[in-house]
Amino acid sequence: MRSVRTKNHLPAIKVLGIGGGGVNAVNRMIDVGLRGAEFIAINTDAQALLMSDADVKLDIGRELTRGLGAGADPEVGRKAAEDHEEEIAEALRGADMVFVTAGEGGGTGTGGAPVVARIARSQGALTVGVVTRPFSFEGRRRAEQAEAGIERLREEVDTLIVIPNDRLLDINDSNLSLLGAFAAADQVLQGGVQGITDLITTPGLINVDFNDVKSVMRGAGTALMGVSSARGENRALIAAEGAISSPLLEASIEGAHGVLLSIAGGSNLGIKEVETAARLVREAAHPEANIIFGTVIDDALGDEIRVTVIAAGFDGGAPPYRAHAGALGSVAGATPPPVAEALEPVDAPIERDPLVEEPVAVTDAIETRPVFDAAEALDIPDFLK
Repeated sequence: MRSVRTKNHLPAIKVLGIGGGGVNAVNRMIDVGLRGAEFIAINTDAQALLMSDADVKLDIGRELTRGLGAGADPEVGRKAAEDHEEEIAEALRGADMVFVTAGEGGGTGTGGAPVVARIARSQGALTVGVVTRPFSFEGRRRAEQAEAGIERLREEVDTLIVIPNDRLLDINDSNLSLLGAFAAADQVLQGGVQGITDLITTPGLINVDFNDVKSVMRGAGTALMGVSSARGENRALIAAEGAISSPLLEASIEGAHGVLLSIAGGSNLGIKEVETAARLVREAAHPEANIIFGTVIDDALGDEIRVTVIAAGFDGGAPPYRAHAGALGSVAGATPPPVAEALEPVDAPIERDPLVEEPVAVTDAIETRPVFDAAEALDIPDFLK
C-alpha cells in the first residue's frame, strides 16, 4: 500500500495596525495572545512605535514628519505611506489574508490605511478593514475626517467593518473613565480580528478553511460584526441573541447573503448548543444566505460560550440601517428580540486580567476587542492630551 504524505498548509495571516489607534489595537492582540497571525505596526510617531511588540515595525514619513506624527492631517498620513510603499509591500509579501486596523479621524491611520489596503490587495491577499469611528466628544473635524477616510478605505478593501465608538457608551458604566472608553474601543477591534482568525486557524468540532472565509468576504463591501458571550443555562441562545442584536451593530443583519459564524467554547461545548446558535443566526439572515460556521474549542473559556457573527453581502451593498435606541438598539420598524432585551451588558474591564476573563467583558458588549495596559498605549487625540 502506498502512503501519501500531506502537509498542513495554514494561510498566512497578517494583522497590520496603522496610526496610533491601529498600533494600540495590535498591541492589545499581542497582549491577549492572539494566535496564528503575524503583527505589523506602522506609524509616523517613532516614539509610540518603540512601545509596540509587533513582529514588524515601520516608521513611515521619516523625512516628512521627522518621526513626530502626522499632526491629525490625513494628507500627511497618506503621503507618508506612499513614500514607503516598497517597505510596506515587502512587509505584506506572502500574505493570504491581511487585516488593516486603524482608528479613523486622525492623520496616519485615516490617510495611510487606504494606501496599505491597496498594496495588500494588489498582492492578491484577502483584505479586510476593521476600523473605529471616533467618539462624538472628539470633535466635528475628527468626525468629518473619519467619514472621508472610511469611504476611501471602503474602495480599497474586500470587506470593511466599522465600529462606532459612541455606542460603547451605551454598553458601559456611566462612570467609565476616558482611558476606559478608549480601551473598550480597542477591545472591540481585537475581538473582530480574533473571531475570524480563530475560525481559520484553531481546530474545532466543525472546521472552516480559508476558502470558506473567502467565499463570504471576497469583494463583500460593508460588513457587520457582533460578538457576545454567555454562561449557564441557555448560554448558546443568549450568546447568539447578543451577537445578532449587539449595540455596536449600526444596522440589522437581516438580508445578509454571506455570514461567518464562529462558536467558541470549552471541551464541554455540545452539538445541540451549536445547532441552537446556528439556527438563530440563520433565521436572522437572508433565506438563501451562504452561512459558513465553525467551532473553536478553547478550554480557557471554561463554561463560557462566545459567538462571533460577521454578516456581509447585502442587496444594494449596504445593510439596512438600525436606529440607535438605547443599549441594545432596535431594528427600524421591528420589535427587539425579548431575550436580547433582557440581557444585562457586562462592563468592559479597564485593566488587563487573565485571558479567561477578557472575552466576557468584551462580549456582552459585543464583538470582543480584548486588553491593554496603561494610558500611554491608548490612542488619545492630541487635543485631549
